[in-house]
Amino acid sequence: MAKTKSAYFCQSCGYESAKWLGRCPSCNEWNTFVEEITEKAGSKVPSWKTSSGSQRLNQPTKVDDIKTVNEERILTGDQELDRVLGGGLVAGSVVLIGGEPGIGKSTLMLQLALNITGKKVLYISGEESEQQIKMRAERITSQPKANCYILTETSTQNIFKQIETLDPDIMIVDSIQTLHSAHIDSTPGSVSQVRECTAELLRFAKETDTPVFLIGHITKDGTIAGPKILEHMVDTVLQFEGDRHHVYRILRSIKNRFGAAAEMGIYAMHGNGLREVSNPSEILLLQREEDLSGIAISATLEGARPMLIETQALVSTAAYGTPQRSANGFDTKRMNMLLAVLEKRCGFKLSTRDVFLNIAGGIKVEDPAIDLAILVAIISSHEDIFISSKICFAAEVGLSGEIRAVNRIEQRISEAEKLGFEKIFISNYNLKGLVSTKYKIEIAGVSKIEDVFSMLFG
Repeated sequence: MAKTKSAYFCQSCGYESAKWLGRCPSCNEWNTFVEEITEKAGSKVPSWKTSSGSQRLNQPTKVDDIKTVNEERILTGDQELDRVLGGGLVAGSVVLIGGEPGIGKSTLMLQLALNITGKKVLYISGEESEQQIKMRAERITSQPKANCYILTETSTQNIFKQIETLDPDIMIVDSIQTLHSAHIDSTPGSVSQVRECTAELLRFAKETDTPVFLIGHITKDGTIAGPKILEHMVDTVLQFEGDRHHVYRILRSIKNRFGAAAEMGIYAMHGNGLREVSNPSEILLLQREEDLSGIAISATLEGARPMLIETQALVSTAAYGTPQRSANGFDTKRMNMLLAVLEKRCGFKLSTRDVFLNIAGGIKVEDPAIDLAILVAIISSHEDIFISSKICFAAEVGLSGEIRAVNRIEQRISEAEKLGFEKIFISNYNLKGLVSTKYKIEIAGVSKIEDVFSMLFG
């Protein structure tokens, strides 16, 4: 008779150990190891099977002999989601969507199930009843959808029995932490259960070419619970983020085997569901009725999408002994580095001043092209001189105060011109090979940060 097998798993990062450890060697967290049953004694309960009898073993094949197949992507009807996925949904792919509780993950997936046409969608819920999902569906749309099926089940074995009968084209699981497999004798949501359930769904998706969406919870640190092992198993990882007290939500691609891993989609949450925001630059720019200091517009890129965002800075006298440095939507360490450049290269004494930085719209930006706009906003607030709302910036700033070139400058200039800006500051190195005569916007090439300040502030 087979013995019951067990192992110890770190509940923070998923590290597996044969014995209990006080400190995890992977994530260095203390007292996070919990014993879990990895395999029950006795025969296994069958999960997903596509064929019976003997199967032919795979043989090694030369690269030149492999036939290429044009992938036909499934359009979901949601332009933001299709772009983040890389142009649509790939057959047999497994997509993991993570986000904070109440941010709108279930609403986004239910909208997908209700709005997609020509496909049979199975929505599996382990958290809500059929009546609750029906109430949310009526709030989202008033038109009944015959191709959307709801299944409230948490056992993977029972789910696969219903799949063999229904044969869906797309499957959505809400959420992966609520499922449990009979192969593992542990509670739902544990590391071993999440890994086994995801592996079964992954085998189902690859063998049947059925796309599968998995909704995942996140930890208090903002990472997907499960933990990181989930992100390594699936094909695509999407992060649904935003402030629940604000209207806008951001769908960000973290990992994508079938497209770019830096795309971003923006939604607006309304009473009847999520609505796509086709032009995010308009919502990220403040419509100012008066001239205000400390505000500069930057042309940034999120994946393949150019956006113009507003950077806001506030410089004030430190009320206490130690000056405060705070940044919302931008890396605080990089902001401190830029402040050191201002102090060393330009002579601005900011060591005794409080500096607060905010990226309008509640988004997080990692593009170095907003460096110049941040420095201009800080000096604008420090000197209390406003910057014209018709001027924008797209350049990186080096430690020696030089203005460095950024990539895909043509898209940034075209977006600024489309939104009615009259002048854009870029690096001199970006001017090489750029046909400035085809743009109506004035393009100012600069090489040092001092040149920008002299042109703006005199």
